[in-house]
Amino acid sequence: MTAAREIRLKSRPKGMPVADNFELVSVDLPAPGPGQAQVRNLWMTVDPYMRGRMNDVKSYVPPFALGEALQGGAVGEVIASNDPSLKEGDLVQSMFGWREAFNAPAGALQKLDPQGLPIQAFLGVAGMPGLTAYAGLLRVASLKDGDVVFVSGAAGAVGSLVCQIAKARGNTVIGSAGGPEKVAFLKSIGVDHAIDYKAEPDLTAALARVAPGGIDVYFDNVGGDHLEAALNAARPFARFAECGMISMYNAKELPPGPSNLALIVGKQIRIQGFIVSTHADMQADFQRDLAEWVKAGKVTWKETVFEGIERAPDAFLGLFTGENLGKMLVKLA
Repeated sequence: MTAAREIRLKSRPKGMPVADNFELVSVDLPAPGPGQAQVRNLWMTVDPYMRGRMNDVKSYVPPFALGEALQGGAVGEVIASNDPSLKEGDLVQSMFGWREAFNAPAGALQKLDPQGLPIQAFLGVAGMPGLTAYAGLLRVASLKDGDVVFVSGAAGAVGSLVCQIAKARGNTVIGSAGGPEKVAFLKSIGVDHAIDYKAEPDLTAALARVAPGGIDVYFDNVGGDHLEAALNAARPFARFAECGMISMYNAKELPPGPSNLALIVGKQIRIQGFIVSTHADMQADFQRDLAEWVKAGKVTWKETVFEGIERAPDAFLGLFTGENLGKMLVKLA
């Protein structure tokens, strides 16, 4: 038997999640059965989309079950294997986060070749958030030469890579983030204009100040007043990639939508929501381009790290209070 701890969903949050919505449970894992491997997780990720899965509502992924371990991206090491495709010591990626160790079918694990990158990068810049940025900007928003790009949540894992991809392509980039530290980070990665939305009484005026000629692309991670400001600043035929609306995820009652939606018609704006899994066919192109950008020094990344499985709920809650600079991760071993 292998002793391990895991975080379970104890109750469904109403509004902002609290620590009491989670519970830390110890389990004993038997030896892996036929076709299975036992994995010790080294790193796990927490991501804003997980908040939606805590509600008992129909969505593009099933809700988390009460009394069961949560799920999410993780990288770990095989510590026992009962399948020929995996051996002890192999590094693997899985969706069995929120636990220190687990047994799973070998087919549910993806063998990982770090290729010189730190393994936790595959939960961030080289993983799902990275592909989200790549697909959302290049395919959904159809980035073109000369575009002025506005990114909300620009200091986060997805937003910061959107900014850097746009800069690597030679575009003008405006990023919005909260607080001086995040603004300084945006400037350090080459963002042309960084807006501290927490210091701006009028986001529409702030965006107009730095983009007097308007914007062509809006990459939305926030929704709310950021979306309203982007609609006001949009040029004719602007393209909006709707990746997330974190400003609304914990609302007990949904706020009214932007009051200026009529601008979509007159400006002929294209607004498209997207889910990264729909664009899995871009993975090979993304990995090739990312490797070139990293080698050329055009892409860098930040991580905010919490230590220990017991801190995973704190890390998750920190996503909604702005505690993360770059990717929010939990180090498990």
